[in-house]
Amino acid sequence: MHDIRAIRDNPAAFDAALARRGLPPMAEDLLSIDAARRARITEAETAKAEQNAASKQVGAAKARGDEAEFERLRALVARKKADMARLEDEARTEDSRLRDALLAIPNLPHDDVPEGADEADNVELRRWGTPPSLDFTAKEHFEIPAVAPGMDFAMAAKLSGSRFVVLSGAVARLQRALAQFMVDLHTTEHGLTEVWTPVLVRDEAMLGTGQLPKFGEDSYQTTNGWWLVPTSEVTLTNLVAGEIVDEATLPRRYTAHTQCFRSEAGSAGKDTAGMLRQHQFEKVEMVSITRPEDSLAEHDRMTRCAETVLERLGLPYRTVVLCTGDMGFGAQKTHDIEVWLPGQGKYREISSVSVCGDFQARRMNARYRAEGGKPAFVHTLNGSGLAVGRALIAVLENGQTAEGEVILPQALHPYLQGRTRITRDGTLA
Repeated sequence: MHDIRAIRDNPAAFDAALARRGLPPMAEDLLSIDAARRARITEAETAKAEQNAASKQVGAAKARGDEAEFERLRALVARKKADMARLEDEARTEDSRLRDALLAIPNLPHDDVPEGADEADNVELRRWGTPPSLDFTAKEHFEIPAVAPGMDFAMAAKLSGSRFVVLSGAVARLQRALAQFMVDLHTTEHGLTEVWTPVLVRDEAMLGTGQLPKFGEDSYQTTNGWWLVPTSEVTLTNLVAGEIVDEATLPRRYTAHTQCFRSEAGSAGKDTAGMLRQHQFEKVEMVSITRPEDSLAEHDRMTRCAETVLERLGLPYRTVVLCTGDMGFGAQKTHDIEVWLPGQGKYREISSVSVCGDFQARRMNARYRAEGGKPAFVHTLNGSGLAVGRALIAVLENGQTAEGEVILPQALHPYLQGRTRITRDGTLA
């Protein structure tokens, strides 16, 4: 959420930043609501002062027997009390209007984010690895003979509908191994603290990280009001909601492996084949809570953490910085990491790592205090480390052979009791 004081101080800069995201000017409308709110507050305070002054005179008028003055003052007290109540109610209404308007406005991009309209304007930063040179036509993950016995979309559709999958045998085991490998790497080498969190959260948690109010249709809500998390970014970031943390405890670096749920609203007809875009999926999430001056360096650090997962798995990837028109709602700057998928013959997103500045912290009222200092808002960051299902797809497609088997990355062998491949009949060997 944005600081209305910063908008008051420099409305032109606020509108210029919005324009970089392709949005119209908003400062004038926001400041109009803010002015009305502040005016009502001032008028209410004036009415209260006048009520208090008249109240002090009522007793004196009564004591000296001046009934006319007594009645006039008593009527004035009642009128000012009513005025104060009305003005306070109007101030609350304007305050709600302002808050609702601010909550609907996306974060402002960093100055170094490239301008652009969509993903075509994203800027590649680097590549790692070489896409495998296959002497046969690459198959998509769900077409590989070794995979077919352990990946059942028809059964999932019978159970739940489209965009679900049932994994079994070697494929299910491989997915579990990938998640364990990622969490172990992040906790033992990258310094992240493993956390287990609920997947059902209240409105306040979704509001704090920016899923609400604007993107409610993208998530699932239970009949009693809980939300199924679209990612554990929601729970991990909200660990500091409403808190004033000690500066000495920063940065806080968390990771969690959870089920995630997304309605995929608006994606009809997109990536319908296979398990690239599912309603229920697994992610290993990374979240950092930092001081403002450390957040950009932390962004680069988190990006390297995600890239390292792919490098250890031997999966070719490229890293891009998203342009202003392709960034998510809460991001100031985002790095997307795209893994090579031979079956599609192109790079596809497997991780987005974003720095959010104090945008989420203001929504959550998450602050830190330096020794002897005034509380200030923390900065928050989040990123996939990685999307487990998409990592599974990449391992299967990059490891496929002409014989229909899948050769598995060496980094996963210890998690598979030394097994190194999935045979054509779907067993680990």
